[in-house]
Amino acid sequence: MDGVRSWAGFVADNVDGVLERSLEHLTLVAGVMVAATLFSVVLGIVLMDRPVARQAALGAAGVLLTIPSLALFAVFIPLVGIGNRPAQIALFLYAILPILRNTVTGLGSVDEAVVESARGMGMGPLQQLLRVRVPLAWPVVMAGVRVSTQLVTGIAAIAVLVGGGGLGAYIQRGLTSLGNPFSIERVWTGTVFIILLALVLDLVLGLIGRRTTSPGIR
Repeated sequence: MDGVRSWAGFVADNVDGVLERSLEHLTLVAGVMVAATLFSVVLGIVLMDRPVARQAALGAAGVLLTIPSLALFAVFIPLVGIGNRPAQIALFLYAILPILRNTVTGLGSVDEAVVESARGMGMGPLQQLLRVRVPLAWPVVMAGVRVSTQLVTGIAAIAVLVGGGGLGAYIQRGLTSLGNPFSIERVWTGTVFIILLALVLDLVLGLIGRRTTSPGIR
């Protein structure tokens, strides 16, 4: 209990800094996820009827996830310098696979009888895509977005190691000052608030997914 009280006191004494770092973390994650979602959904649509290219893209996106996080972050430092930019690029690459995989899965699972009915009603290919395929696939796509968001929120903690911002700064400072006052409290602050941010983002995305999904397919 003493440890919990000490941590709560540390957070209370540093609430402005915690909120600032939380906002930095949120901004980093949100920017990456908007870009990754747009890219992955469009790519999934383009690859929908191209099975060879689709498997190649999924394989490449899967390989990106096997690269150690810090190594991938550092790769981009010579190209864009230190700061949030290399972290944004690396996180963008990590975010692609779950969204792309769920997009092609969702689009591929749409009943062709429904598409044929839309075609029989006079809908062209673009209308079929926007009014039939995408709405029916949307719950699956949003599930991929939520998975990617959780992934990116956690990995973004190491953005601080390449000069970026976010809650990882508390973890880094705590680990580099172990044995000094409030070192453990700093580590717990970064960890707990990253978890809380991930939970809040997942809740928000769940609400967005529900609001943007047709009542008939919820």
